Amino acid sequence: MASKQSLNAPEFLIFIFFTATLASAQLSSTFYDNSCPSAFRIIQSTVRAAIYKEKRMGASLLRLHFHDCFVNGCDGSILLDDTTSFTGEKTAGPNNNSLRGFDVVDTIKANVEASCTQVVSCADILAIAARDSVVALGGPSWTVQLGRRDATTASFSQANTDIPAPTSDLSTLISAFSKKGLSTTDMVSLSGAHTIGQARCTTFRSRVYNESNINSSFSSTEQNNCPLSNGDDNLSPLDAGSPNYFDNCYYKNLLNQRGLLHSDQQLNNGGSTDSQVSTYAANPSKFFNDFSAAIVNMGNISPLTGTDGEIRINCRKAN
Repeated sequence: MASKQSLNAPEFLIFIFFTATLASAQLSSTFYDNSCPSAFRIIQSTVRAAIYKEKRMGASLLRLHFHDCFVNGCDGSILLDDTTSFTGEKTAGPNNNSLRGFDVVDTIKANVEASCTQVVSCADILAIAARDSVVALGGPSWTVQLGRRDATTASFSQANTDIPAPTSDLSTLISAFSKKGLSTTDMVSLSGAHTIGQARCTTFRSRVYNESNINSSFSSTEQNNCPLSNGDDNLSPLDAGSPNYFDNCYYKNLLNQRGLLHSDQQLNNGGSTDSQVSTYAANPSKFFNDFSAAIVNMGNISPLTGTDGEIRINCRKAN
């Protein structure tokens, strides 16, 4: 007779199914080693070519990965165009007239498809391109976990609610990242992505005109580029000192009250994250290590795996 702790046949089958499901949900750094070993080389070369043509593109590709993962997980939904059945995420408030690099992703996808047809997901392409962009601009490398599949729909509403706004206070930032399973340490280190890239005047106008925790010469310079009326699309670098180099100067700027966005300066404004900012400002290796760990954590947000979703042939539309 079986003991009370042993499983009967139906229970055993359920156990096996559950275990297999967990296994299928695990991402792996070797996912494409056999099915598309050329994927990494193709993506890296295409990313490097795009950044060589325009340095800012590195920040744009990194941002696509972030904005994708924060809406229903890392599923490539950010890349979907609107259809008759749903409004995609591209025109949501945090993304409209802001996100860019979709044409570069199209080129990457076409190049990968030419080598390995319908094998590498658009979601994985975003994750790899983010890493390659950071490395191309002098930042750290990390092992990208792979095996994500692509969503067949997107969420305009969640893009509007789940992506932290540039006007967010510290408590709002911590809560938004916590909702995605990311720690405060992850949040502060991932914010360091603002060591590259640019922001539109409309996202920082209120800060440079109305806030007191800002360097006076810095605010004057930014006001010249961002008038009180008009000029919404005028651009300023998030890190004026080295806008096209991935380093720790973002945190040094925060110590000197030179954070461009309200949400940036909130990380060093007398709150719980001040000490982490100081650490990163003094220790670039610590920032690089923590950033690498945090972006891997971010890449693990609710991926579609196994038979969920699909491998899109065109990143802009479902198959």
